[in-house]
Amino acid sequence: MIDYTTHSRFTDPGPMTGWLSEWLDGVGPDVAELRRAASGLVFHYWGNGDITSHGFPAARLAEVDLRYAADMFARLHSLNPAPLGEERAPTERIVGCCRDFTLLFVSMARHVGVPARSRVGFAGYLAPGWYLDHVVAEVWDGERWRLVEPQLTASGVDVLDVPRDRFLVGADAWLACRSGALDADRFVVSPEWTIPGTRGLTQVRHDLVQDLASLNKHEMILWDLWGGLSDAAELSSEEVAAADELAAALREPGVDVRAVFDTDAHRVTPVIRSLDQATRSPVEVVLR
Repeated sequence: MIDYTTHSRFTDPGPMTGWLSEWLDGVGPDVAELRRAASGLVFHYWGNGDITSHGFPAARLAEVDLRYAADMFARLHSLNPAPLGEERAPTERIVGCCRDFTLLFVSMARHVGVPARSRVGFAGYLAPGWYLDHVVAEVWDGERWRLVEPQLTASGVDVLDVPRDRFLVGADAWLACRSGALDADRFVVSPEWTIPGTRGLTQVRHDLVQDLASLNKHEMILWDLWGGLSDAAELSSEEVAAADELAAALREPGVDVRAVFDTDAHRVTPVIRSLDQATRSPVEVVLR
């Protein structure tokens, strides 16, 4: 069994001394309070339009590529050392995305012993008629895994118990599209984006593999590539067949997600590829 109360290298907030200890000990252990705090720590890098129109220097877009919770907390402290639970001005938050709201929530939850993990998939409550690429958290409440929405406060769903038909984790999204139950063309990063590879089965397969990594405590940046992932606009027939097998395996009761992950196609390698959001150029990243 994977212990989701302990940190990964990505959620580890750093040495528990000084201000960091005071910060993390001052939030929680109530899941609702942890979620509320996390929702005020990040400013979405495109969800509110150009960040410069909200007082951010353009150079701060680089914060969306922050990978580790330790770096995020350090940046937040440099922007405003007030307690984590206090309201922050937009420019006192880090520039990031749904993955970062969730990573910080999971980090704070694990700090207080709450079993928590990130889940990558698609939200059906962000834009009518669409399923948008999204990351939420999952917490174990003693009886079941419950989806928690760390980013949004008014989303039309119960943010502390998001229904499974409103957020589809990677395997559920893939199987729904492949069966014809849902239209794969409605699964996108954004309805307005026409970037190749960010729509349809290609994006769904990407999130399927990202979700497997999250289940194995590799909370990756959403534009990371490794193993069998690529930035190709279309999937080959072999890639589709492999994704069918992966999704079916993840739906099996009692599946050992570590065994599914530990393959050349899926395990996260020490060196990965990513897309630098400030320069829109591919970069090689050596993981800590």
